[in-house]
Amino acid sequence: MTTAKTVAFHTLGCKLNFSETSTIGRLLEQDGFIKTDFESTADVYVINTCSVTDNADKECRHLVRRIQRRAPESRVVITGCYAQLKPAEIANIEGVDLVLGAAEKFNIVHHLKELTKGNSAKICSCDIEAVNTFHPSYSLTDRTRTFLKVQDGCDYTCAFCTIPMARGKSRSNSVENVIAQVRELAAGGVREIVLTGVNLGDFGKGLEGGKKKEESFFELVQALEATAGIDRYRISSIEPNLLSNEIIDFVAASKKFMPHFHIPLQSGSNEILGLMRRRYRRELYAEKVQRIKEKMPHCAIGVDVIVGFPSETDPLFQETYDFLHALDVSYLHVFTYSERPQTSALDIQPVVPVHVRNERNKSLRNLSHKKQQYFHAQHIGQTRPVLFEIFNRNGYMDGYTDNYIKVTTPFREDWKNEIVNWELR
Repeated sequence: MTTAKTVAFHTLGCKLNFSETSTIGRLLEQDGFIKTDFESTADVYVINTCSVTDNADKECRHLVRRIQRRAPESRVVITGCYAQLKPAEIANIEGVDLVLGAAEKFNIVHHLKELTKGNSAKICSCDIEAVNTFHPSYSLTDRTRTFLKVQDGCDYTCAFCTIPMARGKSRSNSVENVIAQVRELAAGGVREIVLTGVNLGDFGKGLEGGKKKEESFFELVQALEATAGIDRYRISSIEPNLLSNEIIDFVAASKKFMPHFHIPLQSGSNEILGLMRRRYRRELYAEKVQRIKEKMPHCAIGVDVIVGFPSETDPLFQETYDFLHALDVSYLHVFTYSERPQTSALDIQPVVPVHVRNERNKSLRNLSHKKQQYFHAQHIGQTRPVLFEIFNRNGYMDGYTDNYIKVTTPFREDWKNEIVNWELR
């Protein structure tokens, strides 16, 4: 294909997807494409999909229909987790021209050159067991912050999750390669890096040059601390059973790793955790939160939680609510359970009615709001370092404290991409 010169992107799902979309965009720009807004008319549209929830699947179909109405002659490429899990299903969506699975998304330039607009979509995918290569990625929408992928895939078998089927086995970059990328980002003016992965604490698994790696996430953290150029690091999300005490203690003493953890819980009921096939119990989770707060009382702690998992009775949900209410955490990301094909949770009974799932979601979102307000109130009057972003949003600019409290203030040119000591109020 030689005539297409503009490309537009839309990303569904997690920060890992955003980092990969950004990398795919740079590959196409190097081949002569010009990026344009997704709401504009483009020669090629790329949709990077998620399949964690049913809504992501539906949104993908909705986006394709919108493109068809706006630009029926444009080429439409679907990639990401949904594309790996359901390639034939996606290929049958009217308007889709190319479906790229997990092993082919970074070969998009090659596939586009061979693509012609036709009556049926071309599928380029393989069995997920064959996906064993790590592709480095990072998002770069402004100079302030980047999401850097250091790990991919997952060896866990949680009952609700399709990610291992969509992304394959756990594998990661090497410490040496990550450090090289970090130096490049620092040279480009990036001040903060958020480390991302599917199962970040599993960093170090996989093959490199045919040899089994023997590195750990803790070694990566130590190496990053010793590397000049980046002011701030955040750990995007880490499983409680992989969040070692040495990592907590290291962050507490660090000058570069921010006092901010995001730790998936999923349920505050040990019975539900067992059915979910999670690798810890709530007692371990509480121990981790307690240690963090003992070492860093000002630390922000975010929590992922799923409501409405099969067999979650009212008393079991109340266990989760009470557990979270008592925990010294800062905010919740609440997910409503949705049935995913090929997951073992489909065999668990009884199923929780959808309206009950939605009520429980609302209950925990209300709790999250109260947690956020309380966390902020604890820091009023304190002076904390805020990294301001570069964007002028109708005369205002946003920034985040080291412990992830959002600050909005009238725009100042001299504060763009700068760390400013700010008294919270």
